[in-house]
Amino acid sequence: MYLRILENIIETKINSGKAIIVVGARQVGKTTLIKKILNGKKYLFWDADDPTVRNLLTNPNTEQIRTLIADNKIIFIDEAQRINGIGITLKIITDQFKSVQLFISGSSSFDLGNKLNEPLTGRKWEYELFPISWEEYEKKIGFLKSEQQIENRLLYGFYPEVLNNSGNERETLKNLINSYLYRDIISFSEIRKPEVLEKLLQALALQMGSEVYYNELSQTVSIDKITVQKYIEILEKGYIIFRLNSFSRNIRSEIKRNRKIYFYDNGIRNMILGNFSPLDLRLDKGALWENFLISERRKQNIYKNTFAKMYFWRTKQQQEVDFVEEKDGSIMGYEFKWKAKNKIKLPKTFKEKYNAEIEVIDRDNFRDFVTIT
Repeated sequence: MYLRILENIIETKINSGKAIIVVGARQVGKTTLIKKILNGKKYLFWDADDPTVRNLLTNPNTEQIRTLIADNKIIFIDEAQRINGIGITLKIITDQFKSVQLFISGSSSFDLGNKLNEPLTGRKWEYELFPISWEEYEKKIGFLKSEQQIENRLLYGFYPEVLNNSGNERETLKNLINSYLYRDIISFSEIRKPEVLEKLLQALALQMGSEVYYNELSQTVSIDKITVQKYIEILEKGYIIFRLNSFSRNIRSEIKRNRKIYFYDNGIRNMILGNFSPLDLRLDKGALWENFLISERRKQNIYKNTFAKMYFWRTKQQQEVDFVEEKDGSIMGYEFKWKAKNKIKLPKTFKEKYNAEIEVIDRDNFRDFVTIT
């Protein structure tokens, strides 16, 4: 079992008078995390995948809730997004049963966000959980073993079930995509043509780390631009992809409105393409390295509440910085190389205009970048 970064953070919020909510894609370890936090404590567990539980928790009144809670002081509701009207039910519990500590998990932020945000305003602590981070991974297996595993992680990613099924990574990833990721997205987002979503995902996987253009994607997938945008937003809510916008402070030559797409997990991306060729034989090795670094940095910034904003930077003259981070008024740029050469030409325009430093992150020095202390 991996020690998750969120574990200690969540423990400090218990009995603070607010519900504790953990959201994320299926199979990233939400249930495992909450059950570990509650280990040794008496608690009531409601699994919303069970239709009986869903029926009982759909629009109950206060007295019905009182009967269900009985004398329990801790309640854990798993997969809460499956319960109609769950936000109002949780509001009643939080307001009327002050001694009860609620724990809630939800896969994706499709319905759960809409159902909880208004009813639980000011009544919740909400956390996002992602696949295992490099920091969590290295703490579990040690420096030497993680060093030996870096290429496998670029190919197969960090889903807990993948890490726990060494030798069966491809089959595990296939089951994850078919049984959980696609199912959640299709069921909660009312997508009528799953084959179009799959085709769009393949196009995004091929362009990972590159600038994407919705007009171009609409032609590739044969759907209109608005639908492309809608589907990308759905994939973001499903914790499969995320966007980086371009960084600009009104230099005329800067690219201002473009975006890049990254995947939360390299393994999911490679499974979408069906490509697990060894790293040395791949043309996309640089893209896999970049995706790994940026997704890990995103986990760290969110888990540790750094308030850093993440971008990329490019000019019309093709000057480029792979990754830009703005934090507390300072700007830092990063270039990513699997194996950095002795001399790397870095864009002077960016450094001088923004009084920014640029650091090269490669195979030898990446640990400080993916673990923020």
